[in-house]
Amino acid sequence: MARKKEVKIAGVVTLYNPTDKDIENIQTYIDDIEKLYVIDNTEGQDNKKRLPKNKKIDYIFKNENVGVAKALNMGAEYALKDGYKYLLTMDQDTTFKKGVMDKLKDAILDVDMSKYAIVTPWHNTKVNLLKATLGYDYPPTVVTSANILNLDIFKKLGGFKEWLFIDGIDIEYCLHARKMGYQILRVNQAEVDHELGDIVYKKLFGKEYICSNYAPIRRYYIMRNNHYIFDMYKDFDPNICWSLLEQKKHMISVLLFEKQKYKKIRNYIRGLKDYKKGIKGKYPYKN
Repeated sequence: MARKKEVKIAGVVTLYNPTDKDIENIQTYIDDIEKLYVIDNTEGQDNKKRLPKNKKIDYIFKNENVGVAKALNMGAEYALKDGYKYLLTMDQDTTFKKGVMDKLKDAILDVDMSKYAIVTPWHNTKVNLLKATLGYDYPPTVVTSANILNLDIFKKLGGFKEWLFIDGIDIEYCLHARKMGYQILRVNQAEVDHELGDIVYKKLFGKEYICSNYAPIRRYYIMRNNHYIFDMYKDFDPNICWSLLEQKKHMISVLLFEKQKYKKIRNYIRGLKDYKKGIKGKYPYKN
């Protein structure tokens, strides 16, 4: 236990119109870290009074949606300024289980961290994935939430690409790190619960479809950003990059089963058109 205490970890969570459950999720990991930077991207509503009363929390109210990438970069900059080497990155809808942080700290102490950009747990989601049986494995990409960033490597990579704004920032960061010669270490005995949209499975004529039920604006970012990431890394990791462009099956699920079909398909088309125009950054439309 004494050795684990030597691993000092700060955390950052991005809030955006958080529910009461999102706020409560902070309690599942606040005791396991030294400091938590709460970056609030909610427009017009200061949520400080809703947060747990805890001296570890530094609350930064942006009063606008500056994007997840910028919020994470801000958290990393604060952590570096405060002398931390590691940063836990959290989505507001992710919960920690008891003992997870101890297992992640064990891994940090067990390996040569100069080789690893990220230490990550296994993410329990509604997506049917076969869990690895090994204690450690080395996935090509992982979602942002519940990762521990090696801040020395973060500085070398230049952080997250803020012009991606929301979707794809985790994929790009992982590909960038691996292209620079670093790895991702996953600790499979450490598990967290993470929501990936409002995922449901539907069957039609014996075929199963996965419906993420992402909001229309997310469809825009997914389509646009995945094409940018493809261009950047297709030669480095073609398997991952080609999979990013497989949006046809998602569009079919939208058309068959999801609500707001018109807005979602329209935003797929907008995202593709804006990629071709070289448009980056925040969603440029009013609806």
